[in-house]
Amino acid sequence: MTTERSAPPARGGARDGDGGAVRDGAGLAVLAHRFEAIVRRMSNTLARSGRSGVLNTARDFSCCVLTAEGGVLMTGQSPPIHVMGGPDLQARSLLEFHPELRAGDAFLHNSPYHGNTHAADHSILVPVVDDAGVHRFTVLAKAHQADCGNSVPTTYMASARDVYEEGALIFPVVRVQEDYTDRADILRMCEMRIRVPHQWRGDYLAILGSARIGEQSLLRLAEEVGWDALDSFAHDWLDYGESRMAAAIAGLPAGETTVTTRHDPFPGVPDGVPISAKVAVDPARGMIDIDLRDNPDCVPSGLNLSEASSRTAALIGVFNSIDHTVPHNQGSFRRVRVHLRENCVVGIPRHPVSCSVATTNLANRLGNIVQRAFADLGDGIGMAEVGTGMSPSEAVVSGVDRRGGGAEPFVNQIFTGTNGGAAGPFNDGWLTMDDLGSGGTLLLDSVEIDELKQPLVIHERRLARDTEGAGRMRGAPGLTVEYGPVGGDLEAVYANDGSVHPMSGARGGLAGARSAQQLRHRDGHLSDLDICGPVRVAEGERLVARTSGGGGYGPPDTRDPWAVALDVREGWISMDRARRIYRVVLDDAGAVDTAETDRIRAPFARASDSGYDPADPARDPSVGPGECPGPAPTEDTP
Repeated sequence: MTTERSAPPARGGARDGDGGAVRDGAGLAVLAHRFEAIVRRMSNTLARSGRSGVLNTARDFSCCVLTAEGGVLMTGQSPPIHVMGGPDLQARSLLEFHPELRAGDAFLHNSPYHGNTHAADHSILVPVVDDAGVHRFTVLAKAHQADCGNSVPTTYMASARDVYEEGALIFPVVRVQEDYTDRADILRMCEMRIRVPHQWRGDYLAILGSARIGEQSLLRLAEEVGWDALDSFAHDWLDYGESRMAAAIAGLPAGETTVTTRHDPFPGVPDGVPISAKVAVDPARGMIDIDLRDNPDCVPSGLNLSEASSRTAALIGVFNSIDHTVPHNQGSFRRVRVHLRENCVVGIPRHPVSCSVATTNLANRLGNIVQRAFADLGDGIGMAEVGTGMSPSEAVVSGVDRRGGGAEPFVNQIFTGTNGGAAGPFNDGWLTMDDLGSGGTLLLDSVEIDELKQPLVIHERRLARDTEGAGRMRGAPGLTVEYGPVGGDLEAVYANDGSVHPMSGARGGLAGARSAQQLRHRDGHLSDLDICGPVRVAEGERLVARTSGGGGYGPPDTRDPWAVALDVREGWISMDRARRIYRVVLDDAGAVDTAETDRIRAPFARASDSGYDPADPARDPSVGPGECPGPAPTEDTP
């Protein structure tokens, strides 16, 4: 079955008396900032009251306000994989399953088959209901869990052949509060299945508290300005988003292109997963079409994307390629049609397909090829590919904490090292981008806090030199992280990618370095690990992770020589790489030797990178067009 999924236009309710436009630009901006403040208040509540490190340290959560019909109205500084193409689907399921909504209701929703991203993202939806019982808005708070009841202690179970083997508790929009009172039977179900129940209970209260803060803030705002004004604002704000998006598309080159990639081999997919995206831009109509239907069927693995993740990953690639000031709301989403089909690995899965890893691996691959497609359409737009993979540096770690003579179970996802960001047409990659779905919003863990919360020691965390995707604008390098347990064994579950197929550059830029995962044994020697955990690490042993680098944009030998010299001084790249890849010669003091640089660049000079030919026989044969620098880390790796 082939299905085209696009969000319905989410409209507000009443307008002013004459039915026309009700708000001038200043008034629209004022109320937009008031709604933004509500979302920030929700986010601050969740950050300050979350119990697990994945929330209060890394901040893997999101908050947003939806219209009564379910359109995304206002989002905050949230991982984009959470808040673009999914909240409206979740709200539609809310209205389908619970057509009668009352003040005091709250619903737990984590079902990837009913609009959620994946089972580890627990969402609380709260309807905002006025004194007359009319449903006016919905607030949503979503938070990734340290444990969601999977059959093994991880929230990313890549090896799961189906949802039964995955084992997560699934809540398809289940009422967990009525009249502002918990339904204790539902909460007991969670506590019986989750490994550290008091930690989950604290996180549940943080998510619920965040949503209630949003509800009460909207009720107070309505008391101040009236429901009619808020309805009019919602209508106008979405129309404003649509008009801004249409204008942004009008400035793009017309064209159509298909870009492909392949996920690394994984359990259930020994040859990896090839995917493609057909991107068509119609500036005259102000529309973008992304066709994902020509892709493999769902696979016996946790890699399958949920419908929410498929749509969102495509949208992220679009928004990374256009004017960044365009609002991320249902109005701007109307101008992008994402074509999906059922039973597709990047489409619409059906129960019991597992979507355990739906927010990371294939979602990153999908969004990356969409933004690279825009780069193919013209210089000055699009991006290279962001580093990908759930490296051991971002593993879910678990075990028993025996420090101080105790025996307390622990489970948490750590964020000790992130992937490198992609280069764009005008900027180098962001060092702590992490991956495309998080968009740089997640925080890198404090070494001291991680060591305090879990029985482990982080022995090293550093930039991995010469791992960037070289280009006119370079991608960010990966990081090297090494850690091990204290006082007993530790289990680490990860689901990496990019160890076989690196992240590509754009418009002549080179790929970033491959990721790597190794175990350092007690005698110090290193052995390679599978790309997908779990792995048991004994006391005295260490996990060694090198995250993937981001791709470069434009030919490396068109990079500003002084920028190359600065990268060498800062330790991002070596002098040898500066000369061999960027064709920049530095003297013993690290300054650019202008004459020698001009001499070795002269044979490769071109008017612009639009004429770049990676097969040009005049290029240095030691540097292939898809070169992926950086071997697996060893004792001698700089």
